[in-house]
Amino acid sequence: MTRLKTILAVALTAMLSQLTADVRASAQTLSPPILPMSETEQALPALPTILPLRDRAVVIDRILQERLDTIIPQIMREQGVSMWVLMAREYFEEPVVNSMLDARSMAARRRTILIFFDPGDGQPVERLTVSRYGLAGLFEPSWNPDEEPDQWQAVADIIAERDPANIAINFSDLTAFGDGMTLSQHRAMIAALPATYQDRIISGETLAIRWLETRTPSEVEIYPGIVRIAHALIDRAFSRAVITPGETTADDVVWWYREELSRLGLTPWFHPSVGIQREGAETMLRGDTAIMPGDLLWTDFGITYLRLSTDTQHLAYVLKPGETEAPEGLQQGLAASNQVQDILMSHFQTGLSGNDVLARARAEAISEGLDPSIYSHPIGTHGHGAGPAIGFWDNQDADPRGAGLINENTAWSIELTSYSAVPEWGGQVVDFRTEEDAFFDGREVRFLDGRQMELTLIAPAD
Repeated sequence: MTRLKTILAVALTAMLSQLTADVRASAQTLSPPILPMSETEQALPALPTILPLRDRAVVIDRILQERLDTIIPQIMREQGVSMWVLMAREYFEEPVVNSMLDARSMAARRRTILIFFDPGDGQPVERLTVSRYGLAGLFEPSWNPDEEPDQWQAVADIIAERDPANIAINFSDLTAFGDGMTLSQHRAMIAALPATYQDRIISGETLAIRWLETRTPSEVEIYPGIVRIAHALIDRAFSRAVITPGETTADDVVWWYREELSRLGLTPWFHPSVGIQREGAETMLRGDTAIMPGDLLWTDFGITYLRLSTDTQHLAYVLKPGETEAPEGLQQGLAASNQVQDILMSHFQTGLSGNDVLARARAEAISEGLDPSIYSHPIGTHGHGAGPAIGFWDNQDADPRGAGLINENTAWSIELTSYSAVPEWGGQVVDFRTEEDAFFDGREVRFLDGRQMELTLIAPAD
């Protein structure tokens, strides 16, 4: 008995010690830096603090709770949907389900099924998980395999018990974001579902888009700081700390990005790009081409951090010996692209389609004597996010992918180019690509962390 008491005392002491440590860790949890939105990009931006993984998990779960509490009731009632059924399989993720997993649930476990049910009359929307594993208390576990071994029958029982007026599942011909229901899962669900409810199935495509595109106040609060991380890394990439003119190649800079992100514990959502426009060169140079004085550099770079993505394109000029600024023609080329940005953003309006905004912005820009190509897109949970596109680089006319309507509280990658002849380069037409992340609150579009309005200058080799 004495030995048992000793064991219990030791165990209790260990439990209390761990609890104290957890409370202390929780009290010391770091938060991401909160920066105000800005129309002007900061010169030489410092790299914000990158949170440790535990602290990131706290932020991710807090924001996910906010999203589930606010966005789900809003969009289900907006679309008149009684029940939304989502499912994903391990190693075959569904984009919407993946965005609803807590920070410790990195993927679907076996088969993860989520059900949202709106009982009506202003009652809270139920959040159920029909799976073997809970999801951090965000969804109510609603399946006991010991009582009902058939997971699909458990789903059918939940549906029959609640008798929803309609049942949304994700299938779409247009967008992958709303097309997560696979054929095999659809067959299995239908086989378990009485005919009465089969007739009530509708597409959850719009729900999927609205869930993914809508940003909450907490996301908007931290988004400028995330974009600042991207801006700070681009600023360092386009500096003598990374580039030695005459030696460093475009690919060297690309792989510097990748190595630096790995060192910081950050994730790119696409392989970075670096290109060189050079006087006399007909096309953009890449790969093993060495960066030389007089080159105009371009980069396309994006990260995902705290489940929010960035997408940025900036330009830099490598000074020739004796130069203190870029040729006037190059400076004016960037200014022309800034003008196209202003025109595009002035035409954002809720209820307009992406195609409407594209047509109006292009018409105005062309009337101003500009030569634009506009290919902007939503951004947020994904880099090329859910929602209507505003043009494509290879299609400046109306496109089915731009037919959706623009909504408030959405983030955008203002991506475009303007072509300008540069007198100092013998009238050569140069491509002034630019891309900056912004937020549309329903009234105006504001840059999250400013925009590039001056070419970054890289000093020549010593």
